[in-house]
Amino acid sequence: MAKAKAAPPDDDAEATAKPKKGKKLKLIIIIVVLIVILAGAGVVGLLLLKKGKKDDAAHEETAAAPAMVDLSKPPTFVPLDPFVVNLALGEGDRFLQVVMSLHVADPKLSDGLKGFMPQIRHRINLLLSSKLPSELATTEGREALANEIADGVNEVLGAPPGAANRATAPVQAVLFSSFIIQ
Repeated sequence: MAKAKAAPPDDDAEATAKPKKGKKLKLIIIIVVLIVILAGAGVVGLLLLKKGKKDDAAHEETAAAPAMVDLSKPPTFVPLDPFVVNLALGEGDRFLQVVMSLHVADPKLSDGLKGFMPQIRHRINLLLSSKLPSELATTEGREALANEIADGVNEVLGAPPGAANRATAPVQAVLFSSFIIQ
């Protein structure tokens, strides 16, 4: 018995060694998966940013490109006689003097408007006299007034009011050539 039997390995030692290897392997797999996910998210983010920049650049190019005007078909404008009206009470005695033109869709319409002119002028007079000076002091207020006048004239002519119908309406826009509030 010179040789002593080697002690069998402890089951506890083996059990502790395997879980350590298993835990390390799980940790490595988790880290690799996280790296792959983060890399994928980064690539997707870069692609979306580049796409957004291209869309913005394309939008700017289309916005910057001037609209081509067909010079063979000049627009038709119908000038109206000047309007002088008292503005609505509330901010003192003020009056408005305005000269405007109607941008009409069809050149033939300019002659046809003459028959409706008393109704058109009446509608515009009522609309102008209902405004307060403070409503007309800003650019937005004047643009809103021009839209209201266009809708009113289109209504007199039998067209449906509203900006959505403006492209097909008889009167497409109202343009002020003089606008004085006193």
